[in-house]
Parts: sequence; structure tokens; C-alpha cells
Amino acid sequence: MKKILVTGADGFIGSHLTEELLRQGYDVRAFVYYNSFNSRGWLDQASVDVKREIDVFSGDIRDPYGVKEAMKGCTHVLHLASLIAIPYSYHSPDTYVDTNIKGTLNVVQAARELEIEKVVHTSTSEVYGTAQYVPIDENHPLQGQSPYSASKIGADQIAMSFYRSFNTPISIIRPFNTYGPRQSARAVIPTIISQLAAGHTNIKLGAISPTRDFNYVQDTVNGFIDIMNSDKALGEVINIGSNYEVSIGDTAQLIADLMGVSLTIETEEQRLRPEKSEVNRLWADNQKAKQLIGWSPKYAGIEGLKKGLKETIDWFTEPSNLAQYKADVYNI
Repeated sequence: MKKILVTGADGFIGSHLTEELLRQGYDVRAFVYYNSFNSRGWLDQASVDVKREIDVFSGDIRDPYGVKEAMKGCTHVLHLASLIAIPYSYHSPDTYVDTNIKGTLNVVQAARELEIEKVVHTSTSEVYGTAQYVPIDENHPLQGQSPYSASKIGADQIAMSFYRSFNTPISIIRPFNTYGPRQSARAVIPTIISQLAAGHTNIKLGAISPTRDFNYVQDTVNGFIDIMNSDKALGEVINIGSNYEVSIGDTAQLIADLMGVSLTIETEEQRLRPEKSEVNRLWADNQKAKQLIGWSPKYAGIEGLKKGLKETIDWFTEPSNLAQYKADVYNI
């Protein structure tokens, strides 16, 4: 019987992943960020039966002793805990080194010492930077175009070094732009939806010409579980993406169409990345995931994107959910 530790279980993807693992019958320990409010992040929104089944560990991924304690008795670790907001990485880059690089070191070091059966480390499509060729496969050069992406490149390399140096059983999942219910408004899709749902027709965004490969959260969650359960994934980096490219501007218009509203986009200076830091194009090649672990997106192409956006809109436009967001405030 697998006992799975999910770090970052209180976050957007982590909470969805924790719920799905429990639905599938796994024994799950949720590592959440300690705080004096006794908040478990998005896990507080889980159903009563799900919350009853979760073994919660409150700690800090930067603390090697707490990390090792959390991992005791576990067979598998799905490591998602990290700082992910790109604008905040311009503001406080040192925290990204501590959390993303040192936090990952704490996980893989403990995994080595405790002889964990499998660690799935979470990367990001941002490590590729602006595409040098498309679609982007796992052999694409890595480019640190923000302190965030640089810290994730470092974390990925730390994780893989333990596989190569000590044969620690590690796989790296590299999700492209995941979206869905409960995502932070620092991300573009929740930013668009929350502004429109709050009644704004003139919405504020950053650059709208860059393209992204949006991946619905359930597809990302399935990717984690498939990689966790595949021996073929050991020592591998695997893209999880939809293989569909769309611009930010076209995405905003699609959301407005689905919500039945008109919109005008205003470019707000503070939402723009520095010119050389902007990732202008992302488009995932997902053939390796299909061939190696049998994963493929269920929300694929334009129709899959529409379906995922509709489910996301339905969640955000529920008044009790929308009330948790500050549509008038730029969230870095």
C-alpha cells in the first residue's frame, strides 16, 4: 500500500492532486505551510469526507528536519511545494532560492536517507523560456528568464543530480500552464475571469501577444499519478501539456465569449514583465508522455480548452468563490 506525501498540498494543483489521490484510495499525507491561522489553504475547501481522510503535516519546506519528519513512513513523495509567482520573484529572489532550490534539496536528501520508493519533482514550462523551436520537447535548451525560472532550473538539476549520483528514484514532471478552479489570481486566466465576473468590461492585463499551452488541472493531476506509477519514468523529465498554442489575447476573448460579455483590454504597466524576461511563446510537445507513460490530455485542442474554461468559469462565478478574490487589486 502506497503512503504518499504531497508537499504543497495546500496550493492550487496540490489540493486537486490530494483530493484525486484520496478518491483513488491512496493513503495521503498532506504537507501544508505552517501558519498561525491554522489554515490549510485550498484543502479547507475540500469536502468533509476528504478532509476526514487527510493526514495533515504542517511545516516549512525550507526546514530539513521537518521535511524528513514528514516523509517518515511514506513510500512516495509528490513534491509541489514552491514559490511560483514570477512578479514576486523580481521583488524577492532570495526567497525563491531558499524555497525552490534548498526546499528541493531537503526533499531529495531525505528521500535518499529514508529510501523512499519514488519522488516526483515538479518543474515548470517556464524553464524553457521563449521557445527556440516548437513544439517544445524535453531536449529544448533551458533559459532562466526570471529569478523564478532560474530557481526551478536549479531545483530540477538538484533533483536529477541525486538520481545520477545516488540512484535516488526521481522523476521530473514539467507541466505547462495549468489552469482551473481555485487558481491564484496572479495567473492570467483567473485574472481575466475574476475581473469579468466582478462586472468589469475594461480589464487590465499585461502583454497579450505571448502564447501559452494551457493545461486543465485534471490533466496535470493525472500526469502526476501516471508518472508516480510508472517505472519507465525514473530518471526522466516529462512534459505535461496539451499540445495546443493560444495567445493571451485570444484566450481573453474566448473567456468573454463563454461568459457572454464584451471586453476591452487595457495594458497596465505594472503587469508587464521586463522585456528580456517575457516568455513570448510556449507550446508543448507531449509525445514523450504519451509514449512513455500512456498519458494524454483529456482537455485537448480548442474544444478541450473551451470545456476546461467553462468549468473554471462556473467555479469562479459562484459568489462564495468569487468573494475570495480581489478583482480590483493586482496580485503579484
